[in-house]
Order: sequence, then C-alpha cells, then structure tokens
Amino acid sequence: MTGAEFGVHEWSPEQLRRAVMAAGVALWAWDFESDAFTMDAQGFDLWGLEWRKVVTFEELSAKIHPADRYRVRSAFMATRAMLGPHETDFRIVVDGTVRWVAARGQGGGGRPIDRTVFGIFLDVTGRKQAEEGNELLAGEMSHRVKNLLSIATSLTSLSSRSAASAEEMANELIGRLTALGRAHDLVRPLPGGQGNAALLGDLITVLLAPYDDLGAFKGRIRVAVERMGVGKTASTALALVVHELATNSMKYGALASPIGTLDVSSISEGEMLVITWLERGGPQVEVPDRTLGFGSQLVQRSVAGQLGGTIDYDWNRDGLIVTLKVSRARLAL
Repeated sequence: MTGAEFGVHEWSPEQLRRAVMAAGVALWAWDFESDAFTMDAQGFDLWGLEWRKVVTFEELSAKIHPADRYRVRSAFMATRAMLGPHETDFRIVVDGTVRWVAARGQGGGGRPIDRTVFGIFLDVTGRKQAEEGNELLAGEMSHRVKNLLSIATSLTSLSSRSAASAEEMANELIGRLTALGRAHDLVRPLPGGQGNAALLGDLITVLLAPYDDLGAFKGRIRVAVERMGVGKTASTALALVVHELATNSMKYGALASPIGTLDVSSISEGEMLVITWLERGGPQVEVPDRTLGFGSQLVQRSVAGQLGGTIDYDWNRDGLIVTLKVSRARLAL
C-alpha cells in the first residue's frame, strides 16, 4: 500500500519552499572545517546582510549581541562533536535594533562524512518581548504588593495605638487603605517617556470623588492643578495626605457642611510645586490642640520623608487653608 493510499502527501520542492517562507523560517548550513556558512534569502534578511553565496561564522558572530556572543559560539562549536539536534536562543543587533533569534540544528557527531551542520533560524523577537513584558509585569506586581503589605502592616500597628476603639481603628484603617488602592489603580504608563505614573489632577480628583457626593450639590470640590505625572512612591504618600485632609474636613471642616466647598490648586516655585487646599462654607474654624494625632503625624512624615517638602496650616476663621510644598523631583518617583 502506498503513502498516498494512507493519505500521506508528497511535498514538492515548490510546496516546501512556500511552507518555509510562510513560516518565516531561514535555512542554513555550516561547514565547520572551512567555516563556510550558507543561508537562504530569509537568513540574510534576518541578519541584515546583503545576499551572497557564502559568509563565515565569524562574520555572523560579529552581529551577535556581546552578552550572548561567547555562549553562542560555544554552543555552535560544540555541535562538531554532538550527535543529534541542538538549539539555542540569542540576540543579534541589526542597524542598532536588537532581534531575538532561535537557532535549531542537527549535528553529525564529529564523523568525517558529517562535517556540515544543518539547521534553521527563526525570528522570535515578538515572543521574547512578550515574555520579558510578562516577567516585568510579574516583578512589578510583586514589588507593589510587597510595598502595600508593608504599608498596611505599619498602618495597622500605628492605628492600633491611636484609636479609642476597635470600630474606630477599623474605620480609619479601611479609609486609608482604600485611598491607597485608588492611588495605585491610577498608576500606569504615561506617553512621551514619562514612565509609570498617575496624573496629579486625576489622582487628587479620584481620591476626593467620594466626598463630592455627600453635599447639597455635586461639584463643590474643584481641582485645578498642573498637568504632571506622579510616580508610584509619591502617589502612595500623596494619597495618604489627601485622605487625612479630607477625613478631617468631613469631621470638622467645610466638607462637614452640605454647602461647604473645597478648592485644590497649584502654582510653581522653581523646583517646588505648591499645592493649596482651600476650604470655605463650613463651620467656624478653631485651632486644634497642638498635640499631633496619628493622622497628623502620618501626614508630616509622608510630606517630609517621601515628598521632600513641607505642610503648613492656616486656621482662618473662614475656613482652613493648607499649603503643601513638594519637590518636583520627588513627585516623579
């Protein structure tokens, strides 16, 4: 019984050529005694070389990424004594661009009659970039989760010392962790090479959004700040500061009144960004006890330690005015 009767297809050379072209496979052969390296047209395109009948392995080695060159040369040299298939992935540099190449070959085990190694090259740049992206994302998520767990542990420990009851501790802790979650949700890659950041206006607006629904009219909270990116570390610190200010305003300030308003604006002072928190329409403001509670201590630490700035309070009778000066360089971190 013939192969055709079993449904086995007889491939013509033209069909094989089309299949190889469609798969993006580059064919090569290497005579390791003469160092003659032959490739098809796809191979020369992949390596960024003008087509010619023969190149040398040394010529190709010059295009291999310096970090991979020794490993690849060793792997190819080892095929002289290897019987059977071998494979290796490596980078090449073509016109300043890095490409990932998968090399697959069949060695002859060093027998005199098998001095030529045959194989294929395959451009796997897309796959490698996807793998690197996944690894980067996994590392980033791990880093962010560890940071959040560390912050949550610290907040829990400090809140337990300052809260008068378990219920008060739970409410304060939930509020602070929720603010952190909102801030981290906003951190994303920005265009123009600005890195991973949240836009300052978006960050403040989202953090204050829950309080805007609690008054007699929506829109009583207005945010007009400079358009700039805030990095991951700064986002965490700024989220804690905004949450503490908003919580205090809900208890004692303008946000405690249905008709109270809050305006958040910014101006530039050289290397510093000045953010003004202006409350109006709330109950008459009274200067609080000088003793700093946990929330106030947290704000001071965040502003001075992570944002490289200062925070000042003006207990104006018409409403609290908070002036927050932060380092532009620290905001980007």
